Amino acid sequence: MIVGVPKEIKTDERRVALVPAGVSAFVSHGHTVLIEKSAGVGSGILDAEYRAAGAQIVQKADRVWTDAELVVKVKEPLGRELRLMRDGQIVFTYLHLASNERLTKALKRRGVTGIAYETIQLDDGSLPLLMPMSEVAGRLSIQKGAHCLESVSGGRGVLLGGVSGVKPANVLILGAGVAGFNACYIAVGMGAHVTIMDIVSKKLRYVHDVMGGHVTTLMSNRANIGEEVAAADLVVGSVLVPGARTDVLVTRAMVKAMQPGSAIVDLAVDQGGCCATTKPTTHSDPTYLVSDVVHYCVANMPGAVPRTSTYGLTNVTTGYALALANRGFERAVHEDAALRKGVNTHAGEITHPAVAKAFGMSCTELAA
Repeated sequence: MIVGVPKEIKTDERRVALVPAGVSAFVSHGHTVLIEKSAGVGSGILDAEYRAAGAQIVQKADRVWTDAELVVKVKEPLGRELRLMRDGQIVFTYLHLASNERLTKALKRRGVTGIAYETIQLDDGSLPLLMPMSEVAGRLSIQKGAHCLESVSGGRGVLLGGVSGVKPANVLILGAGVAGFNACYIAVGMGAHVTIMDIVSKKLRYVHDVMGGHVTTLMSNRANIGEEVAAADLVVGSVLVPGARTDVLVTRAMVKAMQPGSAIVDLAVDQGGCCATTKPTTHSDPTYLVSDVVHYCVANMPGAVPRTSTYGLTNVTTGYALALANRGFERAVHEDAALRKGVNTHAGEITHPAVAKAFGMSCTELAA
């Protein structure tokens, strides 16, 4: 199979979908790997390293999209990439289709098999290809939130951990999954007063035990959310429904009730956001104000640390990509139920129920 890796074109996105070790794995199995020139530079990987691993370096993305049967990316196809996709091609990347009707229709119209990292799901409900980026985003959310609270960012001028004789900041984390747990871990380590909420008591119990009781856990409901948001200096939204649009938990009225200069970091922005005032931002222009509350809603947050993120991501994606190349699409998804759940579009149809529901479209699920 011909496997292609284009350079990412999303604003400030410096991750790359394959590292030299991954190239070696494909080549050793008889596949051809096309890498767009300079695709790995943002992650500190030179073209010479890819050549040494057996890849062919091509000058333009058009060649990758034209020749590749399997295109491996980090972020969703954008702009001219939508016109370069072709019938029967497999695009393996983060898609987040439930909040992107234009891309959903483009994949459907062009007959592209769109396999989303974020909906590959194991029998225990875990999302193995989302997990490493959730770890990164969760940890980064506290770094970014702490900066948002600084006066130079329009914040209240609050130090997250406080100092002797001065209270620490109140941090509220919505969602105790992988991202929420990692946000909690960093916030507690920085000395903040942390409250974490979820609808699953088992998750809250786990966080409480691991943190040695140095965190307040609360069941998530509208009344508790409203009360805690109003008291928070920093709110981190880390809510996720696999493949579906995120529920809005923080209303405009709740945002308005926050102290001026408080901050919101919405990690759910890729899936529409869990805050009513969320809108996607970029690393070069990451924040905006609503009701004097600083919002940080960068849609590709792990791109801020591309080398760490690239290696963390490819550690888990390459095996699935290799299975697609070695076995072919039909056999690969038949033999692997987790991979099958990752298929969002195929042969002109939407194949993931949550995506179809988001836009009121019909769904044709793949047979086991």
